Amino acid sequence: MNDNSEKFTSLDYFQAATMHMGKRDPATALAVTIEGLEHYPENAKLLCMGVKSCIAQRYLDEARLYMDKARSLHIADALVHETYADLKLMEGSSGKAVSAYRQALKLNPDNDGIQAKIDHARVKMNRIKPLHGQRQQKLAFPEEMEKAGRLERDGEKDKAEDIYRSILRRYPEHVEAMRRLAGIAGSHRKHSDAEVFLKQAVKIAPDYVRAWLDLSVVQLDLQEFEQAIVSAQRVVELAPDVAETQLALGNAMARADRVSEAAKAYRRALDLAPGHEGAFSGLGQQLKTLGRQADAIAVYRESIASNPRNAEPYWSLANMKTFRFTDDEIKAMESLVEDRELEELPRVQLCNALGFAYEGCGDFEQAFAYFQRGNEKRRESETYDPQETEAATDRQITVFNTQFIEKHEGQGEADPAPIFIVGLPRSGSTLIEQILASHSQVEGTHELNDLAYTVQSIPLQRREDRFPQNLPGLKPHLWSRFGKDYLQRTLPFRDGAPRFIDKNPNNFIYIGLLHLILPNAKIINARRYPLDSCFGSYKQLFARGQPFTYDLTEVGEYYIQYQRLMDHWHEVLPGKVLDVQYEEVVADLETQVRSILDYLELPFEQACLDFHQTERAVKTASSEQVRQPIYSSSVDLWRNYESHLDELIEVLQPLLKN
Repeated sequence: MNDNSEKFTSLDYFQAATMHMGKRDPATALAVTIEGLEHYPENAKLLCMGVKSCIAQRYLDEARLYMDKARSLHIADALVHETYADLKLMEGSSGKAVSAYRQALKLNPDNDGIQAKIDHARVKMNRIKPLHGQRQQKLAFPEEMEKAGRLERDGEKDKAEDIYRSILRRYPEHVEAMRRLAGIAGSHRKHSDAEVFLKQAVKIAPDYVRAWLDLSVVQLDLQEFEQAIVSAQRVVELAPDVAETQLALGNAMARADRVSEAAKAYRRALDLAPGHEGAFSGLGQQLKTLGRQADAIAVYRESIASNPRNAEPYWSLANMKTFRFTDDEIKAMESLVEDRELEELPRVQLCNALGFAYEGCGDFEQAFAYFQRGNEKRRESETYDPQETEAATDRQITVFNTQFIEKHEGQGEADPAPIFIVGLPRSGSTLIEQILASHSQVEGTHELNDLAYTVQSIPLQRREDRFPQNLPGLKPHLWSRFGKDYLQRTLPFRDGAPRFIDKNPNNFIYIGLLHLILPNAKIINARRYPLDSCFGSYKQLFARGQPFTYDLTEVGEYYIQYQRLMDHWHEVLPGKVLDVQYEEVVADLETQVRSILDYLELPFEQACLDFHQTERAVKTASSEQVRQPIYSSSVDLWRNYESHLDELIEVLQPLLKN
C-alpha cells in the first residue's frame, strides 16, 4: 500500500489488515497496520488491530504498547475494551478479561460475540463447572436460539418468546431458553414470572452463574432483598475473582440498606478490577450515604484519575452540594464537555456539575448557562406531557369529592405507623425527615415506591379507566387490604420503631387514597417558596423520574397543578395534612419542630433540634446538607438568577407573594 498511501483512509488500512488476519497472515496484517498508524497514529481501530496482530504472533510486549496507547486515547470505545479483554485473556488474567468484556458489552450491546467471549473467559477460570447435560444443552437448537436472539434485538420479543417456549416444550431442561424467557418477562415488568423461570433454571443448573445473576436482579425488582442477597452470594461463590459478581452483591446489599456491607463488596470489586467505573460509583454512593464525605470525595477523584473521560464522578461530586471543585477540575470538565465524541448523558452530567461549580464560585451567569445547556439536552430524551398532568389532577379532584370520601371513610387499615412527607423535590423534605428520624420513636427509611406499587395493584373496572377512576366500584373490604398491602411492602425497610417515614415527594398525588386506606397515617407537606422550589428542581439532575424539571415553563406549570391539588386536599380533608414551610423552619427551628411533633402526637426530644448530629444513612441529594446545623443560605437563592427566570416567574405569578 506504500505507493498510494496518501489516498488511503484509516478505514482502508483497517479493512486491509482485517483481510490479512482473515487469511491467517498476522505478519502482513501488522505491517499494514504499522503503515496505517504512520498516517493515523491515534486511530482506535488501527491501534486495536495492532494489538490483535501482535497477539496472534505472541508478541505480547508489543501488543501492550499498542493497547496502552489505545486505552489512554479511547477509553470509552467498545472495541478498545474488547481488545484489552482479549489481551488480558491471553495473559491469563481471566477475571480482568471478563470485566473488560462486560464494559465493551455495556458500550455496544448489539455485539453478539462479546457474550460468547465472556462465557469462554469464565470457562477458562474454571468457575462455571460442567452441568448435567451441558454439552447437549449447548448444542440444542442452536439455529432456533440464534434466530430468537435476533428477533429480541430487533424488538420482536413476542416472536422470540414463541421460539423459546417451543424449545422448552421439546427440551424442558434448556436453561438458556428459560433465562431468556425470564429476560422477556422482566422487560414487560412481569418480574414474578421471570423469577419462576430463573429459579427453575438454577434448580436444573445450580452452577449457572448468569442465571443466578439475573435471578438476583429480578429479586431486587420484586423487593425481595434478602433473597437477592442470597442469589448474589451464590454468584460470588461461583466466580469470586470476577469484579462483576462482587458488583452484583454490592448492588443487592445497597438496595437492602446494608450500606457498610455494600461498600465492602464494591471495594472488593475494585481490588479485582481497579478501574471499574460501576464499582467506583457504587462505593462512592455508599460512603456518601454513610456520611463519610472525605472518603467519598477521594473515591470519586480516584475514579476520575482512572478514567478522565468519565463524567459521572464529576456529577456525583457536584451532587454532594457542599463540595467545591478546584480550578483544575473545572478546567478539565470544560475541556471534556466540548469533546465531540462524548455521549449525551455524560455531557448532561458535566453541564450540571459545571453549573454547581460556577454557582459555588458566585458566577451565576455562567452557572445558569451550564444548567440551561444541560437541561435542554436532557429534556430531548424525556417524555412528559403537561396536559396529562393537568388531566390527572382533574381526575383526582373529580373522584375524591367530599361525598366519596365520607362514603368510604373508616374502612381502611388503622395502623398509625406511617408518616408520609410529600411535596415537590428540593423543598426541604430531607431536612424534615432528618429532624424526625432523630426522634427515638421514628425510623427514617428513604423515598419508597411502595405506594405507587399498591396503586398499580388496584384492579381497573374498565380498560379505559385511569386511576382514580377505578376506585368508586371498589368493594369495602379492599380499602383495608390495600392499606395492609402497603405496610407489608414496606417491612423490608423498617427495623421495628413505632413510626416510620416514607419520604417519596410524589405521594402528594395519593393523599385522598392514603386517607382511605391508612386513615391514621400522618401526612406532612414540605413547602418552599415557589421560585426556590422550582428553580431548585431545575438545577437538580435526577438519575430518573421528575421529567417536568428540565424546562422552566413546565416545572412552573407542574407546581401550579401541585398547589391546585394540595388546595383540594385541604378543602375535602381539613386538618389531615400539615404544611411545613422550609423558610419558617430555617428561621425558627424549635417552634417548627415542636409544631410538627405535636401534629404527630409525639413528645418533644432535644435530638430533633440536634438533627445534624444524628448518624444514619441518607440517600438523597441533600445528604450532606442535612448533616450540618440549620442554615439560611438556600433561602431566596433564586434571586441570583432572577434575570433568567422571566418565564418561570410569569407562570408562577398567581402564587407569588408581593
